[in-house]
Amino acid sequence: MSDKICVLITEEELENRICELGKEISEHYQGESVHLVSVLKGGVFFTCELAKRLTIPVSIDFMSVSSYGNDTKSSGVVKVIKDLDESIEGKNVLVVEDIVDSGRTLSYLLENLKSRKPKSLRLCTLLDKPERRVTDVQVDYTGFEIPDKFVVGYGLDYMQRYRNLPYVGVVMLEDEA
Repeated sequence: MSDKICVLITEEELENRICELGKEISEHYQGESVHLVSVLKGGVFFTCELAKRLTIPVSIDFMSVSSYGNDTKSSGVVKVIKDLDESIEGKNVLVVEDIVDSGRTLSYLLENLKSRKPKSLRLCTLLDKPERRVTDVQVDYTGFEIPDKFVVGYGLDYMQRYRNLPYVGVVMLEDEA
């Protein structure tokens, strides 16, 4: 397995943008606390780095949903694999995701969370692929807008590989090379 990976967003660019997002989010929630809901597995890398840069009180919980399986495109069928450990009722909730592409998974997740009566509900994503959107999703904080390429690294994977890369790269699968 020798997939070729070309760097799209460097480690330094990621670090700088996450610092900017931390400042922006801290200013928005100034004087309040925020409950981060990290979407596993990919979102955990971004969530941890973002949380370190927030200057407001933070709590974190995790949710795992899937619509990909082992494919490179969303199936459109969303499955909750791990639900939250605690109630979000009355809390400022910030969903932290690694990537938004078709919007199906996030649309489902946001509706699910909205029904749990949070004080506020916002979405922060490291990467956004707006040209792939088939379902309208309000993204409140975006790290980077990227083209419609299959990306890995910084939490994003292909069949559980490449999550640990310190950058975001475009992967050329063996059969595409």
